[in-house]
Parts: sequence; structure tokens; C-alpha cells
Amino acid sequence: MTASRRSDIDPFRAMDVLAEANRMIAQGDSVLSLAVGQPAAPAPEIARAAARRMLDHGRIAYTDALGRRDLRERIARHYGEAYDQSLDADRIMVTTGSSAGFNLAFLAAFDPGDRIAIAAPGYPAYRNILRTLGLVPVEIEVDRSTEYVFTAEHLRCAHEAGTIAGVLVASPANPTGTMTPREELRRLVEYADAQGIRFVSDEIYHGLAYGKAEATALEFSQRPIVVNSFSKYYCMTGWRIGWLVLPPDLMRAAERIGQSLYISAPELSQVAATAVFDARDELDRARDGYVRNRDLLIDRLPSLGFRDIAPIDGAFYAYAAIPEGEASSSAFAKAILENCHVAITPGTDFDPRRGERFVRLSYACDHATLAEALDRIAANSVR
Repeated sequence: MTASRRSDIDPFRAMDVLAEANRMIAQGDSVLSLAVGQPAAPAPEIARAAARRMLDHGRIAYTDALGRRDLRERIARHYGEAYDQSLDADRIMVTTGSSAGFNLAFLAAFDPGDRIAIAAPGYPAYRNILRTLGLVPVEIEVDRSTEYVFTAEHLRCAHEAGTIAGVLVASPANPTGTMTPREELRRLVEYADAQGIRFVSDEIYHGLAYGKAEATALEFSQRPIVVNSFSKYYCMTGWRIGWLVLPPDLMRAAERIGQSLYISAPELSQVAATAVFDARDELDRARDGYVRNRDLLIDRLPSLGFRDIAPIDGAFYAYAAIPEGEASSSAFAKAILENCHVAITPGTDFDPRRGERFVRLSYACDHATLAEALDRIAANSVR
């Protein structure tokens, strides 16, 4: 007996790197991680206090599959505050992190064999989840010619080459940190609507934009599926809590699937997430730390030999070509971990064809950790 064919997907290499770093830490090594997109700051105190009160209450239970009504209403209010968009709470589904959100969105919107356009480089779980669900990822290579932005022209060319059922666009993007300009996002959404292509907007890094205004796909149409999360700006990675905004025709479908796959997102996390919207000052201070880290990377990466650095518009990642003379990003990342005790992620996680030339560095850590990590890389002889 063997594992299923659907399980034959690439590993999530950032998590493999993290696992190896954790093994080294357990052995007593001092390892600094720039491998995963996890804020160094804890969840804000107001969220933790709400969770403590819930624990003292003593009963944490199932909720509706769509989530607690108070959280759904608070998320709807957020769209008015952040984007000046009026949104009915009945279109919101609370999910067990954005990972469950993608599962539910793909299962509710697409059938096996459907072709879904995604950018390369891009978040590897998109590709892996799609394949596991029997969908076909159509990876569209983006590069410096469009500032790593997936454009409406990319989508048009892909659709004319072979019918595209859906498209997933992230802004700010992982691993590049690039943002899709507002008018380009409008063109993408309008083209998708005109062609009957289901548009999925990954907005989990909203709140982490530096110098460019964020736009939600809902500003241009009510048909897109929006995936968001409390993990990044809200500093709640381990709480595993996120949300979907769904068009009305998919609400009941997603609810039925969610009832069987997850029952509901954890109630304790839902309570904390409802409170975290009132922690804006604390969250913005954490964001200010990312700005400082970003400036440090922009200043130091070229002097360390990194090249072809993608525009760092948002999120907390730098995506850069490895120094001249290095054979591959996999070997380079392995050497940096072994010799410098600094964990970074090889680009093959994000771009199977061209990724051996690139690495991703996360600057979600505190400033002192980032500075020391860069010093270790600078001092290492592997360069």
C-alpha cells in the first residue's frame, strides 16, 4: 500500500527549513530565522485579555460553521473603516486561518480539472493545495519587466492559450512583497468578470504596505472571493484564524463544506480576533518595526552580493537573486544555515523553474535579530 497520488506534491520548503532550524536549536545552536513569515510580536494585549476572559468563563464550544456573529459583523465594519466599502456580514465566513480559507474557496468555486492561474514566483501552498484538490495550477511567470506584478495582460494571454476558470492574485505578494497597483487590480478584476473567470484575491498582508495605498478587489466588483487572515498584520499566526468574503452564490456551498471539514474555527481565537481590531496603535508599532527592517535590508542586501531584488512594497519579505558564483539557492540556503546559523528559504519553494537563482528573506523578526543575521552572513566565507 502506498500514499495517494494526490499527496504527491512538493514539500513546503520554508517549513522544512524551519524544522531543521528548530532541530539545531534543540541541540543548543543559536539559530536566527529569516525563513518564515511570522511576526516576532505577540498578539496584542487586548486580544490576549479577551481570550483569558473566555478561558475563565470555562466553556469554549463549537460555533456556527460561518463563525460567531459578532466577529463577522466586526469584520464587515472593518471594510467600511479601511476601504470605505459597505459589506454585509452575511457574506463573511470565519476560517481556521487563511489556509482553510483557500481550501474552502477552491472547493466551493471550482471542479476537478479546472485551470487556475497563479503567479510564479508565488506562495507555494497555492500550487500544492490546487493539485491536492485535483485542480490545475497554471503558473504565469512574472519578473522585473512588470516589477513582479501579475497583470491583466498576463491573464488575457493565459486565457486565450487555454480556458482559465479562476485566477488568484496576492497583493502585497509573497515572496516578493510587490503590490499590484490599484488600476492594474481594477483591470484584472474587470477582465475576469467579463470572461467569467472566478477572481480570488489574497489580501492577507493588507495593513503591511509601505508607501503605496492598498486596494481590495471588492472596490471593483462584488464577484471576487477575498481571503484574509489575522496572522500577519494582526500578529496572530498560531491562533489559526482568518476569514473569507464570498459572493452570495457561494455562501451556502462554503458553509456546507466547512461544516464537514472543520465544523468551525476555534471559538477562543474568534473571541480574541474580535478584540484585536481595537489594537490598532499596538499593531502599527509592530508595523513600524517592519519598516525599519525593510530599510536595513534595502541598504545591506546589495553589499552582501544579493541582486535583482524585487520591489519591497509590502508584507515582510525580500526576494533576491543569490550572490554571483553561488551554484543554487538550495545549496546557498543550506550553507547559510550550517555555517552562519541563519535560516533563509530557497527560491525553489516559490518558482519551480527559476527559483534556484533566488532566496526569500523574512524580516518579520525584531531589528536586532535581523541585524545580527546579516552580520553573520557578511562574515561567512561561503560567499
